[in-house]
Amino acid sequence: MAKKIGIMGGTFDPVHIAHLILAENVCDICGLDKVIFIPSGNPPHKDPAHASASDRYEMVRLAVSENPHFDVLPVERDRKGPSYSILTIRELHFMYPDDRLYFLIGSDELAILNSWYMIDEIISMCGFIAVGRPGNMDDDKSLMYMKEKGTDVHMINMPLIEISSTDIRQRIHEGRTIRYMVPDAVLDYIGRKCLYK
Repeated sequence: MAKKIGIMGGTFDPVHIAHLILAENVCDICGLDKVIFIPSGNPPHKDPAHASASDRYEMVRLAVSENPHFDVLPVERDRKGPSYSILTIRELHFMYPDDRLYFLIGSDELAILNSWYMIDEIISMCGFIAVGRPGNMDDDKSLMYMKEKGTDVHMINMPLIEISSTDIRQRIHEGRTIRYMVPDAVLDYIGRKCLYK
């Protein structure tokens, strides 16, 4: 029987509990069998990450290790050159040919989805789960475009959790606590590796 698999990409610099709460809620609400975390390698439209791809992958691995519905794959960590979403989707489609893939995005991403590299091919291979806050889920041109293409699009309202990787890095730099903002195993890893000092 085909499984429903969520794909959660991101820099995860570092991964924190808001990422995990979001993934757990989407898994529950949408009836996903699994959420696969994909730490970014070299995204073409973002500034370089503060921690290495290997460190960010290891932090995510530690963060998801105790949840049987979560997994992490190094597909972007190990890729040379820019990491376009289409390359990741192709690789996952090859790995899970009989399952239905769903790309998890923020509802704000819908507005710029048409600008993604080879978006039509991405749409043909996976559905989307757009996560946002109440009042930020209006239909826009990208959403209408995806629906016209016959793509599964699920809109999920989620409460805002005021935790960000940027704030966590700033707190570490200032010598302030990040306890309870990241899983304990991630907190320990950051300390042992002296990340974000």
